[in-house]
Amino acid sequence: MGSGDIMTPLLSAEEAAHSRALMERIAAEVHAAGGWLSFERFMALALYAPGLGYYSAGSVKLGAGGDFVTAPEVSGLFSRCIAAQCAELLAPGGEILELGAGTGRMAEVVLRELAARGQLPARYAILEVSADLADRQRRRIATLPAALAERVVWLERLPEHPFDGVILANEVLDALPCRRFAIERAEILELGVAIEDARLIEQSAPADAALTAEWTRLSAQLPAPLADGYLSEICLRVAPWLAGIAECLARGAVLLFDYGLPRAHYYHPQRLTGTLRCHFKHRVHDDPYVNIGVQDITAWVDFTRVAEAAEACALEVAGFATQAAFLLGTGIERLIGETDDLVEHARRAGEARRLLLPGEMGEAFKVMALTRGFDRPLGGFALQDLRSSL
Repeated sequence: MGSGDIMTPLLSAEEAAHSRALMERIAAEVHAAGGWLSFERFMALALYAPGLGYYSAGSVKLGAGGDFVTAPEVSGLFSRCIAAQCAELLAPGGEILELGAGTGRMAEVVLRELAARGQLPARYAILEVSADLADRQRRRIATLPAALAERVVWLERLPEHPFDGVILANEVLDALPCRRFAIERAEILELGVAIEDARLIEQSAPADAALTAEWTRLSAQLPAPLADGYLSEICLRVAPWLAGIAECLARGAVLLFDYGLPRAHYYHPQRLTGTLRCHFKHRVHDDPYVNIGVQDITAWVDFTRVAEAAEACALEVAGFATQAAFLLGTGIERLIGETDDLVEHARRAGEARRLLLPGEMGEAFKVMALTRGFDRPLGGFALQDLRSSL
């Protein structure tokens, strides 16, 4: 961790200046805090500091010219399958809310597919923290027919009125700032950052009461104690994040798409260095202390934690499956075969392989459905039910 010798592309002069400015902001907070800052706070600043954080400043993040590619960018097949699941869930007058809509590609394809099915939502709302991405979304949505584009609105906060419909969150949970910890002499230490020679270094400190209590609860669920030197993450923000969503959901479902694992696999004894990953210009590495402000920082999702949080706010875990099983359940094979053009068929088949294969996105990514006031089976989870693993 923090090796500093990773092979990533060099920063441009503009990127380097931006990174220095954010580093100064973080360093000031480290000093104000007495010389040490939790990793959770560092990650929050690196990603969301106003005007400087990765998601709150203007930079190309998604697609060929960005830092990573999400499933909606890989293929429209992904979003068409999501639309098929939305069609099952939407009641007349129901809405869709997408949290963190990327380039707007998923919104565009979902609306086109639902229009073709004659099941358009009354409104398609987008809640986006990145001004740069919101601008890209608006430009993309403007290319839709007026009857579709006029249904799209951008929100600054979660709806205050009772929401009836589907809430979509694709690769949102992995960007919630998390705590990092290390096991030493069978005790938990919290990892954070300090300043040394004008550089950020990783430094441990005694875990506070909240982290200690959570680790005591969590470790009691594991089959065996973790060895000294074990590093990993705990995201304590999942529960309040989901509680806010549950508060506005009167009826419908929350569909979560993210890379993650059930708890027993997340904290497997062989996963010695945790799940933290950084994305910079399509290179993946594990050093969050370089390229600050111009690279993404993520951690895999403990889906057991999500299920616990759902239960606490009266949401039902209605489905949990791999991305591959969900896409097969929502008809991706039919979508591949609906064209007679051999070139188009080959293109779709190639995109589908990337979405479905275990070595690509098919198994690392999971899909979870949380419902309220909806008790019918969901097509996306007809082929696989992993809820017993949570």
